[in-house]
Amino acid sequence: MTKSQASRSGLDAGVVVWTALDLMDEQGADAVSIRSIATRLDVRMNTVLWHAKTKARLRELMADAIIAGASTDDLPDDPHDRVRELAHRYRRALLRHRDGASIVAGTYAAEPATLGFADALVGALLADGHAEREAVWLCWTVVYFTLGLAQEEQSFPEPGEHRLARAVTAGPYPALARVLEHFEPAAFDERFDFGLDLLLRRG
Repeated sequence: MTKSQASRSGLDAGVVVWTALDLMDEQGADAVSIRSIATRLDVRMNTVLWHAKTKARLRELMADAIIAGASTDDLPDDPHDRVRELAHRYRRALLRHRDGASIVAGTYAAEPATLGFADALVGALLADGHAEREAVWLCWTVVYFTLGLAQEEQSFPEPGEHRLARAVTAGPYPALARVLEHFEPAAFDERFDFGLDLLLRRG
């Protein structure tokens, strides 16, 4: 396919990416493929590949589109509050899309939205008094923590399944049995704030 043919198809990379996200929101990340996108758009697979190149590249573009939902505008003036707000916006952006955290965690997208968010977060950490290496490493730590908890939240069993409780009470796990009530309900909002407080605690 030539560039002019791709243009005449009426598609651009943005249409392909948002179609992929729509499919993911409806059916989950496993349902997203070059073929499924082409079917949804009623075009040939080569037309989609012109814009996405490979499935790995498609996932990078999807990840960047997800992170674009974490606005870096109108942030608090206080740098410590700015870091917290950015972390909360990042989490909300991940949770806005089904399997969003899984897509972002499985890529290394050096794309505009991802880089812009990282720049804002590192800048806030630097302004909050962290040394350069510490700001970078703390940025990674906040991102990894947020991704991990969001992935757990998006794959958490339906209420009432109690698989963890059954497994713990059936085995030799006395410490887990002692604190089991604190594992359920999941309390993801509270757990996120608790972990963020620990990470950003001032010395």
